[in-house]
Amino acid sequence: MPDAFSEPADSATPREWTVSHQPARSFEGGHEMQSARLRLDLSYDGTDFHGWAAQPGQRTVQGELERALAQVTRTELRLTVAGRTDAGVHARGQVCHLDVPRDVLATLPGRSDRSPADALVTRLAGVLPPDVVVHIVREVPASFDARFGALWRRYRYRISDGPAVHDPLRRDVLRHRRPLDVEAMSEASRALLGEHDFLSYCRPREGATTIRELRELSWERPGEGQADEGLIVATVVADAFCHHMVRSLVGAMIGVGEGRRPPEWPAEVLSARTREAATRDGVGAAPLCPSRGLTLDHVAYPPDEELAARAAIARTRRA
Repeated sequence: MPDAFSEPADSATPREWTVSHQPARSFEGGHEMQSARLRLDLSYDGTDFHGWAAQPGQRTVQGELERALAQVTRTELRLTVAGRTDAGVHARGQVCHLDVPRDVLATLPGRSDRSPADALVTRLAGVLPPDVVVHIVREVPASFDARFGALWRRYRYRISDGPAVHDPLRRDVLRHRRPLDVEAMSEASRALLGEHDFLSYCRPREGATTIRELRELSWERPGEGQADEGLIVATVVADAFCHHMVRSLVGAMIGVGEGRRPPEWPAEVLSARTREAATRDGVGAAPLCPSRGLTLDHVAYPPDEELAARAAIARTRRA
């Protein structure tokens, strides 16, 4: 599965592919649409989930959310998500969409004066487990596609590299036993920015491209009084990510931060374009870091009038 990804771009299952290509139906001449497309903004603690995508016999975010939607609407509904996260990966700014028949939507407020979207938020809160929260539901144009319509995704990876900042209550932080050199990691990251073939930094999917535009890969150690004080925080932004790409980028930089690899090594890994394992002194595929510290932070979309064009471009590029 994708890493918080790791995913988003090339991991749709046949079921998701079908849904994302079936916009809410409408009629010309002022007739009411037969279904409404809804955008859901949500967060989850990925610790106890086997990733986003529904899988038989596994607890997944998609499975829990679709089960809750069926309970509330008494209708089987299917979700299309911006990024199919891996097992153990968290999300603060996940986005998905679904199409809901308008007659079903109209029943949600009951006798209250709430809008159907607000009523859906309230009802979902009553049936979802505590490690999943839907923050906002809003109706969007039929051209909105949570997956293909995204302009960019931002992930953050948090690392605790010393006893003074280890917090056993934080489930979104990787506990690392060696101190890391943030400046060296920052230096090494700059060479990876831009559009490249990230084959060495991902697990390729059959028929899918591994070319991505990495817009940001930065490192910081927030100071006293700041959020995540004392931790090491990586910010990773790209148009989309290949499977395991974020965790591989972080894994390579950890080697630099520990002093086991020189700052130029991650660029050599990128140029190698290989899935072969690296030797002690050689260049191969980037190592994969644990999923625990990774969080999908934000997904950005264009204005409504540009949604259809953006989705068409993304589908073409991913092909």
